[in-house]
Amino acid sequence: MSNTTRAKEFVVPMLIAALFILGCKLSNQTNSNRTIPVSSSNTETPKTTPPPTTAEADGVIPSGTGVEKMKPAAGKGNVQGKAFYNEQPAVGVEVRLCEKFNQFYGGCSGETFKTKTDSAGEYLIKDVPPRVYEGLTVQVFNTRYYVFATSGIVRNAKYKIAADQTFFAPDTHLFKQDLKLLNPKAGSKIGGSDIEVKWDAYPEAAYYKFSIFADTASGATVNYDFINKRVDGLSYALDKPLSPGSYTCKVDAFNGNDIKLAQSSNEMKFTVTGGATK
Repeated sequence: MSNTTRAKEFVVPMLIAALFILGCKLSNQTNSNRTIPVSSSNTETPKTTPPPTTAEADGVIPSGTGVEKMKPAAGKGNVQGKAFYNEQPAVGVEVRLCEKFNQFYGGCSGETFKTKTDSAGEYLIKDVPPRVYEGLTVQVFNTRYYVFATSGIVRNAKYKIAADQTFFAPDTHLFKQDLKLLNPKAGSKIGGSDIEVKWDAYPEAAYYKFSIFADTASGATVNYDFINKRVDGLSYALDKPLSPGSYTCKVDAFNGNDIKLAQSSNEMKFTVTGGATK
C-alpha cells in the first residue's frame, strides 16, 4: 500500500471525527437557548420547616430578626411575632405576654399584656417595660387551650425584652386538642396483651404519632418502642404486652411538612390489669 493511500485512510476518519465534535458543540449551544419542559412535580418550591429556636442556658429564648412594624416608645420594648395553623395564618387569636407564668398552676400572672393577630397572623405587643418575662402564649382559636411561642420547645420559656428594641418571637404553630382516640378508652381496664391503639382520621393529616406513657408509681413499665411511634394509618397493634399498671395514651396528627395539627386529650388514661379485658 502506497504512502498516499495510507495518508488518505488516516485523514478521512479524523475529518469525520472533527465534524462530529463540531456538530455536538453547535447542538449544545443551540439547546442552551431552548426552553426545556419540566415536570410539574419539580416546579414547586419544596416547603421546609424552620429549625426550632434554641433556649440559652438560663432558659431565655433569644430574639430573632425581622422588620419592625413600629418603634417602641422611649425606654420601652415591643414584641412582634406570627401565629399559624396548618401553615396558614391564624387570624384573630389572642396573644399574651406574662410577667410570671406557672405551667402547672395558675398560668399567666403578674403584669400581663394582650393583643390579637391580624389577617396575616401577625401580632405586635407595644411599649412593655423591659425585663425578663416568663410566658408568651397564643390561644388556640376560641378554646381554653394555648401554645407557647417557643418554636418546638414543649414547655414555657423566658423572653428578655430590652429597652428601645423589638423582640422578634419564634413563629408559633397552633395545634388543636380534638383528635378522637377510640381505643383504649378513657378509664378502661384491659388485659396487657393484644392491645390495639385506634383513632379517628384527622382532616389534612398525613401521618400520626402515638405514645403510651407509664405511671411507674403504679407498677407500669415504660416501653420506649411505644413513645412517638409513627403510624401512617389509623391504628397500631402493640407487638409487646404491657405490664399491669396505669398508662396514658396520646396521639398526635401531623401534616406532610411535619407540622403538628392536633393531639388527643391528655386525660386518656387506662389501666392494665393483667387479666382479661373488662
